[in-house]
Amino acid sequence: MKFIDEAIITVRSGDGGNGCLSFRREKYVPLGGPDGGDGGKGGDVTLVSSQDRRTLYPFRFKHEFTAPRGGGGQGRQRTGKNGGDLIIEVPPGTIVRDAETGDILKDFCLPGESFIVARGGRGGKGNTHFKSSTHRTPRFAQPGEAGEVKQLKLELKLLADVGIIGLPNAGKSTLISVISSARPKIADYPFTTLVPNLGVVKTGDREPFVVADIPGLIAGAHAGAGLGIRFLRHVERTRMLVHLIDASAIDPEKPLEAYAAINTELSSYSPDLARKPQIIALNKLDLPGTEERARAFKAALKKRTRLHLISAATVKGVDQLLAQISNRLDELKDERPQAPI
Repeated sequence: MKFIDEAIITVRSGDGGNGCLSFRREKYVPLGGPDGGDGGKGGDVTLVSSQDRRTLYPFRFKHEFTAPRGGGGQGRQRTGKNGGDLIIEVPPGTIVRDAETGDILKDFCLPGESFIVARGGRGGKGNTHFKSSTHRTPRFAQPGEAGEVKQLKLELKLLADVGIIGLPNAGKSTLISVISSARPKIADYPFTTLVPNLGVVKTGDREPFVVADIPGLIAGAHAGAGLGIRFLRHVERTRMLVHLIDASAIDPEKPLEAYAAINTELSSYSPDLARKPQIIALNKLDLPGTEERARAFKAALKKRTRLHLISAATVKGVDQLLAQISNRLDELKDERPQAPI
């Protein structure tokens, strides 16, 4: 299944049913008269965020959705049946925009939220509504109101507490596989991770948190290099970032090159993204020669920040990293992840 995070769909609410043109004609009833019932209301189109949905894949092939129309009114003042509402499920984190104007109609931040995106047409009135003392036999009824037609752009931004960022082969997939039950593809070649992976991390009796493994960035990603900036939208909602760096690839002459390259791409995409809290972790400390490279990085960083030295392969230092993440999330718990407009 492909990871689909953008889709354009057309939704149509149901038309209202026509009012009925009818007259009462019964044996032994001396006074008849108009008795046409009203038409039923057309069905609404409602979007609902469901935890069962992870991507926008259902919209890859189906782009048009139409709610049922209302039933026509009938004689004896019987109202037509209302059209059933059409429920469309989307993943939490979906932003719904008007495809023509780009205006945000709804931002689904939590599972179970609902939003009526197109309201069904009103049912027409039957001719019984139009009788009066001067007009006792109205020979007309009201047609049903047409439903709404809207073209929507759905944009998915995954909801996660922590985003793991870094160059390709920094070990992001390995890290998320050892701290959660996520099982991303792991291999020793660039761009192994082609879609974001989500994992739930539980540390002792602390509150679990959700981690997103973001496909690797490279210098020039904001201009379309490598996988480009397509997946950076999934970092926007995170509360904080874990910047994972391959310690074995650090150049002692330019130790901050990889670190600076990623931060440059973040700031080029969004200044707000670059200002998110970061925890820096140097990975692959199980490989020979990495300790000296890590010392060079720390000396060049010149920041009063804790530097985590870990090995995702041997899980050395991973528990300390998770504890730091949990503590930082506690400090940021009152901040709700938001999607920039």
